[in-house]
Amino acid sequence: MIEKLIETPHRIKAGVAALLVLLAAVAVTVLGEGSGQQPLSASVTDRFSAERALTHLHRFATEPRPLGSPASDRAREYLTEQLRSAGFFVTTQHALGTRSSTGLATFGRVDNVVATLPGRDATGTVVLAAHYDSAAMGPGASDDGAAVAAMLEVGQLISAQGGLRNDLVLLFTDGEEDGVLGADAFARAHPLARAGGVVLNWEARGVSGPSLMFETSEHNADLVSLFAEAVPHPRGDSALVQLYRILPNNTDFSALRDAGFTGLNFAYIENSSHYHTAGDSLANLDRSSLQHHGENMLQLSRALGAADLPELRSDHDATYFRLFGHMVTYSDALVSPIALLALLLLVALAVAARQRRLVSVPRILVSAVSVAVPLAVSLFLGQAMWSALVWLRPGYDLMGGLLHRPMAYQCALVAVVATALSGWYLLLRRRLGPAALAIGALTWPVAAGIACALFAPGASFLFALPALFAALGALAALLLPVRGSWFPVVALTLGLLVATAVLPTLARNLFNGLGLALGGVTAVCLTLFGLLLLPVFELLLPSPARGQRATAAVPATAAILAAALVGTGLAVDTVDADHPERSHLAYVLNADTGTASWVSGEAEPADWTREYLKTQDVSQLSPGYARGPLWTGVAEPMALDGPSIDRRGRDGDTVTLHVASRRAATALVLRVDHRIDRVTATFPGMTSSTLDVTGARAKTWPGEIRLRDLPPEGVDITLRTPGATRIRVTAIDESYNLADAPGFRPRPSDTVASTREDGDLIAVTRTYEL
Repeated sequence: MIEKLIETPHRIKAGVAALLVLLAAVAVTVLGEGSGQQPLSASVTDRFSAERALTHLHRFATEPRPLGSPASDRAREYLTEQLRSAGFFVTTQHALGTRSSTGLATFGRVDNVVATLPGRDATGTVVLAAHYDSAAMGPGASDDGAAVAAMLEVGQLISAQGGLRNDLVLLFTDGEEDGVLGADAFARAHPLARAGGVVLNWEARGVSGPSLMFETSEHNADLVSLFAEAVPHPRGDSALVQLYRILPNNTDFSALRDAGFTGLNFAYIENSSHYHTAGDSLANLDRSSLQHHGENMLQLSRALGAADLPELRSDHDATYFRLFGHMVTYSDALVSPIALLALLLLVALAVAARQRRLVSVPRILVSAVSVAVPLAVSLFLGQAMWSALVWLRPGYDLMGGLLHRPMAYQCALVAVVATALSGWYLLLRRRLGPAALAIGALTWPVAAGIACALFAPGASFLFALPALFAALGALAALLLPVRGSWFPVVALTLGLLVATAVLPTLARNLFNGLGLALGGVTAVCLTLFGLLLLPVFELLLPSPARGQRATAAVPATAAILAAALVGTGLAVDTVDADHPERSHLAYVLNADTGTASWVSGEAEPADWTREYLKTQDVSQLSPGYARGPLWTGVAEPMALDGPSIDRRGRDGDTVTLHVASRRAATALVLRVDHRIDRVTATFPGMTSSTLDVTGARAKTWPGEIRLRDLPPEGVDITLRTPGATRIRVTAIDESYNLADAPGFRPRPSDTVASTREDGDLIAVTRTYEL
């Protein structure tokens, strides 16, 4: 519509000016939201110091600390010593943690460190939570060592300053990497959990980036307001909360929230290619991220420590997000009215454009329906780009889309979106008209805002607010035109500023959180942003009646640019010691046959892994072992006895077993050839625990039981397999000592172990008929 309002000589100037303003707004927003805080030195005594926190990390975060390992024991002893010297009352909760998921029951012994600092006039308890175990593949300097070190630093500061009004509990959980086992044990069995309180949980899914508040308990309005006021550099938005609630992911916060705690969950998520690998190290930890984590933790602890905690119980959620450096919050009661107002402004815009004979109702409707095309094409091309990358570089498959140098690929995704969007727009521009296409495009974010208001209120602002202000700007440009004036383009540009502050930030978070493996999702977000910019794009084009060849060159150029950027990414994202590729390898001994195999789940083995592998034949492996397609190679058998299963009793479809590792492995897996629906585990000296199990495992036998930190004397297991009175069970005991396998050669410096939990271990298997 704006092409009718600005004289032809000024169109391109106006378009360029508007585009530059909007690009500057995008740059300021994206760079500003991704910035961390300057680390403070140890000489600063009244504020959180990343330098002081690093001294703790050097003591416990230089080696992997999986559940039940000697390194985990050393970390626990260090935490206990530091907390007691700071004046906390410290206990260790030795308990059984559990977790049930589809076809799977997990049990493990955990040792939670619980440190308490009584309040002066307590109205409740403030709990800071982080897990001190790490994945077996790396030292976990970020996940979750940074949060643990920050908690030590915050606890020492608060204690030295005389404590808080409310009770403060520092909860260092164990076994988070095996299924939030420590948090489960605390939530089910610890006396402090029964009292409840406010919990602040701290995590990391990368090694850098700002500390994002990405999850809350329900009815979060008062907690969000406190967060916005207490934290000097708040990051995160309510859309992340809505997204995380639908994802299958869990952190310790999940178990504590389900136990009745209210609270907030934090993490930094950038440079996630090092997540759960040897690259999660002190060398790669961004000190700014540690500083931001600690600053947020200290300020929130002080604010909650001084608050009347029962007064923080709201009856509704809040929408919150950052807008040009300022935190905006409002009640969810306003979500639906804002979405409806966006719809009313869209209708008003359509009526005004119709009255000025810029559009017709049928053209608007056809335009709105046609927008499905660029959205679908962007989704398809985004996913196709990732499939092509995995085909060209199979090692990417093990990285799950979290690449070391993704910038060129991210730019390629933008070019892919530009290809789909410009191709659709230029194809229909002459037939339907720019005004009809722009108004039709606006119906999608309006519809998304209304849908989210109904089903995901915290995310509605992402679409409703950009659509509302874009429609408002277009109405101002349409209703208050001064021919030959720049007022219309100024009004339109101002209306688009909200979109530039919101949608690119969403795309950034999707890039960092989901990676390129779900690039199609990010592409859809970018397409929605591009749809709002169509009137500005129109200013840069010749009139629809002319310049068809020139305009046809736009999508072609974008497509060529996308291909060139993919090529650039392949050239730039090479493997070296600082940016290693991942490999998956295990040594598996079949104790029934005495044969041993090297096993890898890589789609196309890397150079180092290929030295061990010859075929995809899995016939030498025990039944039920394979998780999808595997590469195997002949290995030299070791003199190791397989795990034992002794049947203690049977009652119909329920059987009781005693399982143990004869070689004292600390982890054992039972895979069952029938579905299981209930499992009871009894560890020596501990109360039995029962889990109900639903569904079946997809890539192995239907039922699976995992036992972590297995005691040498073994465990009693009772399992029910509905309708089956005879079952086969493959027992797999595991130890993380692959270097002891005969013929093993250390990885080169540019290769690290992958994040699969069945890699870098020696596994001994035996199958039983029961």
